[in-house]
Amino acid sequence: MTGVTQFHNLLHTCISFIGAVLLLAIYYNITKRFKEVLEEGNSIKRVDKGLLYFSFGMLVWVVSGIWALSASYFTFEKTTIHQIGINILSTVNNLFWLMALYYVYDAPKFIYRNEKNVKVIAIIIVIVASITLSFSFLYGNDFYYGIKIAALPDVLLTTFLCFLMGVSFYRTFMYRDLKLVAFISVIAIVLLFVSQLSDVLIGFDNEFTNQLIRVIAKTSLISVFLVLATSWVIQLAHTPKPNEMKIQFLDWSLIKLTIPSKGIVNAKIDFGSKTTQYKNLLTFAYRRKFLEAEKQSIIVNSGGDIKSQTYVTRIIDNINSILNTEEEKLERKDLITFIGESKYRLRILPEHIIIDEALLEEYKQQL
Repeated sequence: MTGVTQFHNLLHTCISFIGAVLLLAIYYNITKRFKEVLEEGNSIKRVDKGLLYFSFGMLVWVVSGIWALSASYFTFEKTTIHQIGINILSTVNNLFWLMALYYVYDAPKFIYRNEKNVKVIAIIIVIVASITLSFSFLYGNDFYYGIKIAALPDVLLTTFLCFLMGVSFYRTFMYRDLKLVAFISVIAIVLLFVSQLSDVLIGFDNEFTNQLIRVIAKTSLISVFLVLATSWVIQLAHTPKPNEMKIQFLDWSLIKLTIPSKGIVNAKIDFGSKTTQYKNLLTFAYRRKFLEAEKQSIIVNSGGDIKSQTYVTRIIDNINSILNTEEEKLERKDLITFIGESKYRLRILPEHIIIDEALLEEYKQQL
């Protein structure tokens, strides 16, 4: 191991460890201070673990740094065992990134809160890891036509996850009006992708440049995680309390909404021709107010009461567009909470939900 590589591994290990510890500290502080909001209406106490899985991913970086240093010290860098260790750590890291994206609201919809798809991708990751291990035994560290066959499957999988992370972070920070951070996050993800090329292509063999890119990418990404944690704190602090929200269904397509912390007081909202969104909201309200606790939720998936999460999101988007709110926009989490297994429930307390009697009778006839 050259001095440049040794310096990179030491720096990589220290930075990753500090970043992981900071994220863990922030996570546990958040879960303590906002425990009621995170566990609200959740019988299985399943809190948002996105930040936790990001920190676990960085701890895997720490282990990988220690593994690289150990390989250098005990001189087994060129062996198959070293390559297998790298592949296993990369697989675990990819799994943690995937589980983190499951909790990121602005992640692509086929991953966010979609247990079925996440399980499918997790299985794919394990299969790719198995193929990579097989290639490691068959081909070792040899290059064929300028390509390291053993590392190719893992690099392709990492590229896919980098794409998902880039899209998720860009959407998250743009939505929170942190445009500069959004662009920095994309650059960090691109650099992280570029840093993988030296593992599979023989042409990317400038050691100093490769290690510099890796340090910049991982340091930038850790900084992005910290900003993400800060934005999460702000979001939780601005989440309306259930006992302050009130909703009244006046007529078909017409509601009156009150959320003081969002500057909404007795605001009349006419959904107009958007009857699907209105009916979905009325269904949420009806179940929350009149049904037993275990039946108050709605299953949102291809085989559920609501076929797609897009329809749930449109309820909030329509309310924002009708109210024409600029600064204090409603988020889906403000009105609708996820309680596990594709189930969602209205956050407003039953006693704060009022449905016109004639409207209620008409709605019951359609059940």
